[in-house]
Amino acid sequence: MIDRRISTELNELLDTNPAVALIGPRQVGKTTLALSIADHRPSIYLDLESDADR
Repeated sequence: MIDRRISTELNELLDTNPAVALIGPRQVGKTTLALSIADHRPSIYLDLESDADR
């Protein structure tokens, strides 16, 4: 995985906020980044394009 500059800021936001949304263009690594962070801390990953998650 490419090391993302936003990773540090994202982890800090997750320390202080109950929810954080990753938005951006397609195919830039949002899901990969979110799932990578979720592997290292208690998390719930929701995909709002999924009917089950909505």
